[in-house]
Amino acid sequence: MTTEAFAPAKINLTLHITGQRVDGYHLLDSLVVFADIGDRLWFAAGPEMALDVTGPFAAGVPADQRNLVWQAAQAAGLTGHIRIEKNLPHGAGLGGGSADAAALLRATFGDDVTRGIGLDTALALGADVPVCLHAGPQRMQGIGEVLHRVWPVPGYAVVLVNPRVPVPTGPIFAALETKANPPMSDIPVSADPVAFARWMGTQRNDLERPATHMVPVIGAVLRTFDGALLARMSGSGATCFGLYADDAQAAAAAQGISAAHPDWWVVSGRTMGARP
Repeated sequence: MTTEAFAPAKINLTLHITGQRVDGYHLLDSLVVFADIGDRLWFAAGPEMALDVTGPFAAGVPADQRNLVWQAAQAAGLTGHIRIEKNLPHGAGLGGGSADAAALLRATFGDDVTRGIGLDTALALGADVPVCLHAGPQRMQGIGEVLHRVWPVPGYAVVLVNPRVPVPTGPIFAALETKANPPMSDIPVSADPVAFARWMGTQRNDLERPATHMVPVIGAVLRTFDGALLARMSGSGATCFGLYADDAQAAAAAQGISAAHPDWWVVSGRTMGARP
């Protein structure tokens, strides 16, 4: 029997860097949501591991034990054939392989993912794997292992834009002026999208400034989100998002950005998990 899974794009609505451990890992305080835009996976149990990668962003994705999905399967004691349809650009600040690995684990073990893989093992696979194991909005702290479900978080129409320029994550973190920045302020208890976006506008992505300095096109991307309630870079970039009040506005914005920049990856959708 073949199991199908969806790996939604992870969006860091905020990303505060609050410190750095002696082992080099950075401490985070981030509000994370997921979008109805993402990769797809199919898994059929079998005696041997095999992996195929298809889709518009398949190029450059390893189809062997270097792939995080392969590693997640091995960590959970799974073997069989995996097919990944890569619809999201990789190395783009959207969860990437972490979201794919988490999708395989969720599809196999359901809500009780910890039966198949412990938190320490998930974290060892990648700092974004633990948060991607959860469906709803999360406040992610520590190095990614401290998670708190956040409710309510309004749903938004969203436009994701990636200029197809790679961003080196390590140098972006290294370029931070300070590693000890203030955490997020208290998350408001509000389901009103305008008010919630106003609060998010008072928060930060601390990686946005060094990333824009290193990859200036990110600044150009951020300036394209006309009429957005909030525009910000996700993760370490280079993908940026614009949040809109309704689907029609988001679709129109995406169409306009695509027309002006046909070489960029542009897609519209909605954020997910806005429920208890």
